[in-house]
Amino acid sequence: MSTFQAPKGTYDLIPPRSATFLAVRDAISTPVKNAGYGYIETPGFENVELFSRGVGESTDIVTKEMYTLTTKGNDYLALRPEGTASVLRAALQANLHKQGNLPVKLWYSGSYYRYERQQAGRYRHFSQVGAEAIGAEDPALDAELIILADQAYRTLGLRNFRILLNSLGDKECRPVYREALQTFLRGLDLDEETLRRAEINPLRVLDDKRADVQKQLVGAPVLTDYLCDACKTYHAEVRELLTAAGVAFEDDVKLVRGLDYYTRTTFEFVHGGLGSQSAVGGGGRYDGLSEMIGGPALPSVGWALGVDRTVLALEAEGIELDVPSATSVFAVPLGEEARRVLFGKITELRKAGVAADFSYGGKGLKGAMKDANRSGARYAVVAGERDLAEGVVQLKDMESGEQEPVALDALVEAVRAKLA
Repeated sequence: MSTFQAPKGTYDLIPPRSATFLAVRDAISTPVKNAGYGYIETPGFENVELFSRGVGESTDIVTKEMYTLTTKGNDYLALRPEGTASVLRAALQANLHKQGNLPVKLWYSGSYYRYERQQAGRYRHFSQVGAEAIGAEDPALDAELIILADQAYRTLGLRNFRILLNSLGDKECRPVYREALQTFLRGLDLDEETLRRAEINPLRVLDDKRADVQKQLVGAPVLTDYLCDACKTYHAEVRELLTAAGVAFEDDVKLVRGLDYYTRTTFEFVHGGLGSQSAVGGGGRYDGLSEMIGGPALPSVGWALGVDRTVLALEAEGIELDVPSATSVFAVPLGEEARRVLFGKITELRKAGVAADFSYGGKGLKGAMKDANRSGARYAVVAGERDLAEGVVQLKDMESGEQEPVALDALVEAVRAKLA
């Protein structure tokens, strides 16, 4: 074993489990690609201020969980703890909003970093697929994104998840609610840090998971009672569009999510098989984030779905994805001449689009066939001196065990025909 281990709270993604992660990423990204979202990739680190302004100075992410570093040039950077602020920054920098066709629809996939207390489903390095629709205020966009995420999960076969939905109001009605909530919180027996948080962003306190805090929050003012008419109408339309699309959801008046930039629609996907870390994904509308980070007013909405959490949810439901084998054909050469000839044929097969592998290391027939079995290949191509003298190879079906001679010159066509 190596002297070095993966850092605490992180994991290595290795075969065969890595194939499931790739399949999950593909299943989540396929619906958004089909809905006109283009791929974007941003750096793994950004200016700290991007997150402190955008995500919010009162959030646990900024106050406790960000990995920060100072470069040799004295730039103060952070490993990205989430994707939205980076994607919006990149879109603004590239002036995508000035090219017409709003909203700008983008999707992304990558690793994110938070200094968290390690437990099942909560890592310090984690993987997400996200989607953002930038520059349009339309309930249909909010509904679209929720429907696409629902579609992705159902495509994977997940059934035991729920969609929680809430509205956080806007800059017109939220200040009134904020004041009412702060007045209520000041009357509670809360520790100093929680009271400080209540003064910066009282909604954060509603998200506190500690039982003694939650007990005191019974009877707290409910945001939906304070929504202005515009926000009520907007939220009603989101709900109607989801219902019309056959997407089931639950209203959750306490749902605020862990980021300060959300306005109006906020939602979370939760799964019953994940214990305390039940959220597998979530998102919402963030109409003021562009202005917070120095851009123009660009109402936007988006979500991020956890790949790690989704894999755990699949395992909790006992769902095994039908992941195709990475190898279709495995070549087993017996002797030096066969080794030279079959290596050439493997190269031809690969050029023809067939996933093919080769028995390396000069193993005998028994060891090489064991490798062929482990590879998951559907067919093995076996050849020795006698076969080559006759201008053939033996093509073995690894499922049925049947074997037949195939002309060397016709091998590529024969394999492609069988795989088709």
